[in-house]
Amino acid sequence: MKLRMIFKFGVTVIVVVAVIIYFLIETKNESRKTHNNINLDKLAKDEYRGDVGNNKPHAVVQNDHVVQNLNNKHAETVDKTSEIHSKNENNNDNDANYINPKEKAVNDNNKQKGSNYKAEKTNEFRIKPVFSSTDQMKVGSIHLSVVACGDRFEETVIVLKSAVLLTSSHLQFHIFCEKDIQFKFKDQLEFWPEKYRSKIDYCIYDITFPPGENREEWKTLFKPCASQRMFIPDLLTEVDSLLYVDTDVLFLSPIEEIYSFFSKFNATQLAALAPEHEDRATGWYNRFARHPYYGLLGVNSGVMLMNLTRIRQSNWLHDLIEYYKQYKLQITWGDQDLINIYFHYHPQELFIYPCEWNYRPDHCMYMSVCKGIDEHGVYLLHGSRRVMHNEKQPAFKAVYKAFLDHKFSSTIEYGLLIHLKRLLKDTMATNCGKLAPIFTKQLEKYCENVERKLNN
Repeated sequence: MKLRMIFKFGVTVIVVVAVIIYFLIETKNESRKTHNNINLDKLAKDEYRGDVGNNKPHAVVQNDHVVQNLNNKHAETVDKTSEIHSKNENNNDNDANYINPKEKAVNDNNKQKGSNYKAEKTNEFRIKPVFSSTDQMKVGSIHLSVVACGDRFEETVIVLKSAVLLTSSHLQFHIFCEKDIQFKFKDQLEFWPEKYRSKIDYCIYDITFPPGENREEWKTLFKPCASQRMFIPDLLTEVDSLLYVDTDVLFLSPIEEIYSFFSKFNATQLAALAPEHEDRATGWYNRFARHPYYGLLGVNSGVMLMNLTRIRQSNWLHDLIEYYKQYKLQITWGDQDLINIYFHYHPQELFIYPCEWNYRPDHCMYMSVCKGIDEHGVYLLHGSRRVMHNEKQPAFKAVYKAFLDHKFSSTIEYGLLIHLKRLLKDTMATNCGKLAPIFTKQLEKYCENVERKLNN
């Protein structure tokens, strides 16, 4: 009897130990798998940012047709939509861009309800400004919107300063920001000299997200408050169109020039963006994205013309929220990824303008890949990845410092332009610095036009 009991006890102990060992092994494997996934995402992101220690220049394969071909297809509107989808989905180098039926659930649900289906609007969350310089926005004003959170106050002021320095139009600023810097913006703008203060009106708003949504989740998506731009159409219901720019953008040409692209929209287009990349060898989306994106290389959302009236008439807000729910675990660049997903499914709604209207370090950090930049120069400079504040791209930092140092009482020609050229001389050892004339070409053109008007 004792032997039998000892035997049963021994078998029980062996089974329990085996179960425990199995559980420990499975837990360790799951932990290792999760760790590897995180490291892969981090490595991909670091490589794109240029932070990988052994990162070397890639061989560049020019895609000169990216801008022109996409706009030509869009000009033919809806009849070409299926052709664009076909090109995206049949791209053998782009497995991430293939969308299976399950991933198209949001889009297919809308189609099943009919071509005239419009998602139920959730735009009953319009807001009033905390501070406003006017009770009535001037007809004919150019509307410019920025979103500032965290330590972006000074940077945002320089964006607005660069816009007003070069414009001959009246500007209406729409500033979305956190409460602790709202009065600082008001104070700063009111302090501007009358010559420039008279050119602007401003509205300063709270950061606002749709009711029923997780405010903190949207607020911290990628950069602080960056997702606010997606909700602007349903907040500014009295505004027809505007230009949204990130806080690390500088105007090197009059804002009127990029605003003129609105007149080039066809009947279906409701926004305009520049490509994320110009070459496939260094593109983020075609190499790393785990979600749908626009076209061959995706688009960058830092400089965005928005026809708010058309956007409000579309499924924009409804679809973006649904895409977020569907792809939230697969997106890396937050709101920009969601915008790419939206225009992947609605390519006929997007106008593409060339890279010189959203010029970033990726266009020159290895070699010059922005076609036409030597002829036209930079219209809008985008210092993404904080290059205007660190030492990674001295040429971009030099442009920012020139605008930061510039006094309103100085002229563009003998103040800003000369100072900028001196600063750029110290960056000639870098790849972007070797292209110094592209950073001054549009400012020189502006000065020539001013002198011509004075002589006439």
